[in-house]
Amino acid sequence: MSTKKRRAIFILIFSEFLVCLGIGLVIPVMPFIKNELHLTATDMGIMSALFAFAQFVASPIVGRLSDRIGRKPVLAVGLFLFMFSEVLFALTNKLYMFNISRTVGGLSAAMVAPTAMAMAADITSRQQRARVIGWLSAAFSGGLILGPGLGGLLANIDYKAPFWSAALLGLLSMVALILLLPQEKELLASDVVPTSEKAQAPSDIKGFLTKSVVLLFIMILVSSFGLQGFESIYSIYVNEVFHFTLGNIALVLTLNGLISLFMQVALFDRLVNRFNETRLIRYCFFFSFVGTVWIILAHAKWAVVVATLLVFTAFDLLRPAITTLLTKASSANQGLINGLNMSLTSVGNVIGPIMSGALLDMNYHYPYLVVTAFLVASFLLTYEIKMNPRSKIIVKK
Repeated sequence: MSTKKRRAIFILIFSEFLVCLGIGLVIPVMPFIKNELHLTATDMGIMSALFAFAQFVASPIVGRLSDRIGRKPVLAVGLFLFMFSEVLFALTNKLYMFNISRTVGGLSAAMVAPTAMAMAADITSRQQRARVIGWLSAAFSGGLILGPGLGGLLANIDYKAPFWSAALLGLLSMVALILLLPQEKELLASDVVPTSEKAQAPSDIKGFLTKSVVLLFIMILVSSFGLQGFESIYSIYVNEVFHFTLGNIALVLTLNGLISLFMQVALFDRLVNRFNETRLIRYCFFFSFVGTVWIILAHAKWAVVVATLLVFTAFDLLRPAITTLLTKASSANQGLINGLNMSLTSVGNVIGPIMSGALLDMNYHYPYLVVTAFLVASFLLTYEIKMNPRSKIIVKK
């Protein structure tokens, strides 16, 4: 890999990490904002939902736009909007301005995260792609993991300090991207169609959205729904059913973060080369199902911890595996692919917690029983997908 490509990949990883860090920074400040401004839980919920909604709506549109005009301008505007949203959040004490800030933040995430993934797919060969997507997934996870902790530390100085810090990082990242990131046409892998040739007709896009591709997009929705459905009520579930303390929960989540980063950075590429993406997706659905059932049937804390780490690790490998396979489905629609990917993830992130919370009110085990049903269905669907020798996905006849 050339020096230019390495530099481009580093900038993409940092941009992805920065946006996810900004998503997490707001979490520890939320209770303070709620109490300080006398807001309701509904107000805070709407604020969070606006971010996900903007991301859901904008991601496929932005992805298609980046296919037409190129990745670099979309990334630069996305980082500018990220900086603007953080400055807006830091300057205001009005609820409607917080809502505007989070909406702009969702738009910035829709512009940066899928576009960075699309550009990474553009400039890497099929052999290199799994490794780089693993690094980007680790940056995504790392930002979400470190964001709340860093936000809490900075909030001890001033509760607006996390947002000023994120805005400064956004400005520096935007300047670095504009000055240091080469145009993608200078870096394109040999099997990738140049951006200028990517503006395909609607009929061509319909040809790209084959049954196999649609199945993979359904799996993205299921995996994000399953992860959020599992994770959003996890603390309540293990506290009420297994009497986990805050320390126990923090230990499990910390271990999961460390294992996730290690698996995505160090082992993901090797697992793809060993099993191929289709088998890895199948195994991830299977082990996440096993882990979820194990938690439902467990009686000891150690069993719950092991099962939890099994589920989280499977989910953390599942998303980059599906993304890697999707990027190999077409050399001319990376923006559209990753935009739809992010959009469907946003849907799962919204629906999963709502459904799990409602089911939890009925019975502690209902949320995980529903999750297992979706995991089984997805596991069976993987047998409808095969890979040909050139790694393009086809549907089994």
